[in-house]
Amino acid sequence: MEALYEEVAYVAYHFHWPLGDILDLEHAERHKWVAEISKINQRLTGGD
Repeated sequence: MEALYEEVAYVAYHFHWPLGDILDLEHAERHKWVAEISKINQRLTGGD
């Protein structure tokens, strides 16, 4: 359950999506969004 809270918080923080919209995503799709946001953050901060 903790992972769900982390994923929701991450997507909501970066994309400002409403809680209901994030929770409506299937786990795999939500996880993909988390990965994509992470890639964006790495590019913006110069990380690998």
